Amino acid sequence: MPEHRFHTPEPIELEVKIPAGDIVIETVDGEESTVVVEGSEKLAENTFVELRGNRLVVEFRGPKSLGFSIEIGGWRIGNEKLNVHARIPHFSRLIVNTVSGDTNVTGRIASIDAKTMSGDLAVFAEVDGDAAVKTVSGDVRFQASIGRDLQAQTVSGDVYAARVGGSVTTKSVSGDVRIESVREGRATLQSVSGDIFVAVERGTSLDVDANSVSGDLDSEVALGGELEGIEGDGPTLVVRGKTVSGDFRIGRA
Repeated sequence: MPEHRFHTPEPIELEVKIPAGDIVIETVDGEESTVVVEGSEKLAENTFVELRGNRLVVEFRGPKSLGFSIEIGGWRIGNEKLNVHARIPHFSRLIVNTVSGDTNVTGRIASIDAKTMSGDLAVFAEVDGDAAVKTVSGDVRFQASIGRDLQAQTVSGDVYAARVGGSVTTKSVSGDVRIESVREGRATLQSVSGDIFVAVERGTSLDVDANSVSGDLDSEVALGGELEGIEGDGPTLVVRGKTVSGDFRIGRA
């Protein structure tokens, strides 16, 4: 079980690139980053962990067929995978690229850019900046707030975000999209065979253009005007939505 330690007095950029395996990332106080790689001896030997300036890279460089277990659509190929557990400073940036495996993030991060073919992404960390995600056959969940923009593309997976401080852009096929709170900017949401729900914070004016093929449209808030109980000028949210075989609903945050 190789463990790698690095002196990192400032936030870093962590990039994890592995074909198959589960990834756990924690942000912590302190001036040290650690990475633990678990798997067979051959897999571990071909996984390189390097600090390049302010960039910490965890990358598998062996043959693609080297014993990996990859599961897509319920079918499993091979019988091995890597597990990566990283502990890095708060407010670091994350880049994750994997074919198969779940990713779990806790703490507080600056931003995240994640791509996976088959695996869930669960972010319990607060994201100060932007979040960008692409998945196939995996759910995406942001349990804490996203400070700026969210971009998410999924196939056969749901998208959930507790709160987005900036704009939202989502495209999903065979999956639902649920945004629990958004205040301003632009929300462009598209879904095929899935429902869309977006909740708007009080004090926000809405500009909505949404349509659905074989689905219902519904709004709990007044459209084209400020929400109830707020005086003065507030932010504006521009909502553009389209669903095919799914409902589109706007609610209150």
